[in-house]
Amino acid sequence: MSVKTRFAPSPTGFLHIGGARTALFCWLYARRHGGRFVLRVEDTDRERSTNEAVNAILEGMSWLGLDYDEGPFYQTERFERYREVMQRLLDEGNAYPCYCSRDRLEALREEQLARKEKPRYDGRCRGLKKPPEGAGAPVVRFRSPLEGQTVVDDRIRGRVTFSNAELDDLVIARADGTPTYNFTVVVDDMDMEITHVIRGDDHLNNTPRQINILQALGVQPPAYAHVPMILDEHGKKLSKRTGAASVMDYREQGFLPEAVVNYLVRLGWSHGDQEIFSLDEMVELFDIDDINASASSLNPSKLLWLNQHYLKSSDPAHVARHLAWHLGALGVDPADGPGLEAIVGAQAERSKTLLEMAQNSLFFFREPEGYDEKAARKNFKDGADDVLERVRGALVGLAAWRAEAIHEVITDVAERLELKMGKVAQPIRVAVSGSPVSPPIDVTLELLGREATLRRLDAAVAYMREDRAAAT
Repeated sequence: MSVKTRFAPSPTGFLHIGGARTALFCWLYARRHGGRFVLRVEDTDRERSTNEAVNAILEGMSWLGLDYDEGPFYQTERFERYREVMQRLLDEGNAYPCYCSRDRLEALREEQLARKEKPRYDGRCRGLKKPPEGAGAPVVRFRSPLEGQTVVDDRIRGRVTFSNAELDDLVIARADGTPTYNFTVVVDDMDMEITHVIRGDDHLNNTPRQINILQALGVQPPAYAHVPMILDEHGKKLSKRTGAASVMDYREQGFLPEAVVNYLVRLGWSHGDQEIFSLDEMVELFDIDDINASASSLNPSKLLWLNQHYLKSSDPAHVARHLAWHLGALGVDPADGPGLEAIVGAQAERSKTLLEMAQNSLFFFREPEGYDEKAARKNFKDGADDVLERVRGALVGLAAWRAEAIHEVITDVAERLELKMGKVAQPIRVAVSGSPVSPPIDVTLELLGREATLRRLDAAVAYMREDRAAAT
């Protein structure tokens, strides 16, 4: 039997971190077993489903690198098939029309709650031979078994047993003919020959209902694995404020996709004490049976640590492609400055995120709009303008604009002026970047280029002299 998994999001919002982890687990299991991974969009909730949400899901999966072998399939394009299977259930006596009004059902519910009973349909229309006089359009209910048990052999939670007496006859089609979630899922899993359903444990209570419908259709149910929820770093249910963010929010915050994937796979799955996994290692090692049965919690510091690792260890050309996106978001054309691979090489050790790297690299593309006040006060003291002029004079005739040669010039100026290296390098740094922080000064100037360096040194000297003149 060839393995076939599916990720089936509802397009009512963004692809959040929990959904992304489910998609990753489904993808990894299919890839490990040489199977197929299906993307199915469960968009039957027409009021809440949007094209924007569909695009957000597709964009998120693409950014994470979770390619699918089949799909995307849209449930709204399969209504004819659902009607066909619905009619089969009706014809074979496994479903029946229910004419109970909303008022009757609400009154029934209130009576059951008053008796402290679990609210459930009482089967009033189960044996009807014809519609009651004056009845409106019926819903269709599945005829659930009244006795026995339905067993879910869950790959994560173990054996879970449900009493069929607790499972009422659920509605599988509304009065307007539209199918409901539990029915469409069954038909889709059947038609798409899904062998393994990996999904959040909030769906566990739906599983016995779906198994009963599959068995009524003569289909062997897939294997089920219900993944525990993700909690925030304080052990509470996720909210948007505490981490239930869109996957693309992580992109905007400056995380590499492979760092997010590595982070996601460790939310509930482990392989010994190993923390860092290449994608190939994940595919080779991942197994449903190793997923933890208890909830996992977000750890933002772990994600930052992973991201910094990937910034430093990944191919600079790969990091540069992602850095270009962040620079563009900050209004910078990456072509209007030094090569991005060189910037990555200079900044990776000092950056935790791509956003931080991009922000700290803006000065390579833009003239400083001003100088950090504290840094200027400390480094633009009397005599600093003369130091910068000496440096400029030594740099202007430099034959090869390379970090090694630039370093020699700055060292030589410091020695001639009998100054410590920092007393020369730091004023240069503030002059060219506007900030007290940059990569090593020789690397910084090489990346900036000769013309920009000389121009900015001139501007800093003029700034200091104008400031001194205004103070006298």
